[in-house]
Amino acid sequence: MTEPETLDPLSIAEAWKAEGRDVAIATVVETWGSAPRPVGSHLVIDGEGNFHGSVSGGCVEGAVITEAVDIIGLGGAKMLEFGVADETAWRVGLSCGGRIRVYVERLGQ
Repeated sequence: MTEPETLDPLSIAEAWKAEGRDVAIATVVETWGSAPRPVGSHLVIDGEGNFHGSVSGGCVEGAVITEAVDIIGLGGAKMLEFGVADETAWRVGLSCGGRIRVYVERLGQ
């Protein structure tokens, strides 16, 4: 059996949905400058805040997870942006000089 750490976040999302969990996926859609993860990186989050994958190497994951749990509860989707000039980014640790945009959406009902 494959260890969960080696599975693609999208495979984890599929498995979690099959288990009946509510799931959101966060995807890096744009980077500028020194960004910790490339475009296309994924973080999957369930309704209880469990997560797998990475959109920032750890520096903004907490903020993305919080937004994802809200989106799971309310539905819809949201574009998040973190950058060196953004107070939120400094607070959560994205001081690497870059900017990332992360699209967060709930998986189908």
